Amino acid sequence: MTPRARMMVATAALAGVVIGVWLLSPILTPFVFGAGLAYLGDPLVDRLEAWKLPRTAGVAIVFASLTLGAVILGLLLVPMLQEQIVTLAKRIPEFLDAVQNRWLPAVGIELPADFRFDVASLRELVSKHWGEAGGLAAGLWASLSKSGVAAMTIVGNLALIPVVTFYLLRDWDLLVARIAELIPRHWLPTATALAGETDEVLSAFIRGQLLVMLALALVYTIGLWIVGLDLALLIGLIAGLVSFVPYLGFIIGILLAVIASLIQSAELLPLLGVALVFGVGQLLESTVLTPWLVGDRIGLHPVAVIFAVLAGGQLFGFVGVLLALPVAAAIAVFVRFGTRIWLRSAVYRGQA
Repeated sequence: MTPRARMMVATAALAGVVIGVWLLSPILTPFVFGAGLAYLGDPLVDRLEAWKLPRTAGVAIVFASLTLGAVILGLLLVPMLQEQIVTLAKRIPEFLDAVQNRWLPAVGIELPADFRFDVASLRELVSKHWGEAGGLAAGLWASLSKSGVAAMTIVGNLALIPVVTFYLLRDWDLLVARIAELIPRHWLPTATALAGETDEVLSAFIRGQLLVMLALALVYTIGLWIVGLDLALLIGLIAGLVSFVPYLGFIIGILLAVIASLIQSAELLPLLGVALVFGVGQLLESTVLTPWLVGDRIGLHPVAVIFAVLAGGQLFGFVGVLLALPVAAAIAVFVRFGTRIWLRSAVYRGQA
């Protein structure tokens, strides 16, 4: 096969993969989550194998540890988050009352009677439906249950994630070996080197980024709790989780914190504490956490990371957001490889 024919085959295969992901994106979410968890857990299983433990037993230990950790975390966090959401809902009537009776008149705006909020009725409604923490879960489940297909889809996807994770984790090395067998022999050394570099970049970046997200969630949660924000845990977790996109965690977190602070106290002074918390968090992220834990392992400019996440979401939805950074890391490796070839080429050196 000529080099041009090989290039055409490789291009067609890549196009087929992209089209397949685009067509199947609605059902790929549990498989992407499962593959990600299996990728993160494989080094642990390999280490257990090195200690003469059978692969299946090692997978069972790692899988049970991940499952137990997720259950414990859920039992600890879900009730606290639910209670904070209920507290926020109860304070919405007071916030609306302050807006229409204090803030707007202070700047010379008086709402017509037809446009004023019925604060008393709203307070009664909130008290009736959100009076206790259990009412939130019951209300959400009742709303979800009205759409049987949506409920079944969510439950099915959640149930698939551990199944996919277990089987991929058990057969990970076998799958990698099978893929290696399909690569043409004269491509194998280069493909192996590129795969190794991609794995090194991606694993270091993912583990470092997860540590940054956890550290930021702790910083924002503790900081907001110190300044007295009732929704400190909820907003801190959200800001930390979305911080894998540069500056997104900071922007979303401070917007949510400002809104929650205004609803909680209807005063402007507490906003200074919120601004201080996110300012300190952003300073720590840019000067300590990201350089120390992540560095430049992915090899992409922050603008390129933002573009990758937005492009992935636009093209493939939520699955595209999940795959954006891994794919971007792989593309960066191949771009660096192509750059090295180009700089050594006769065309670049002016010899052809």
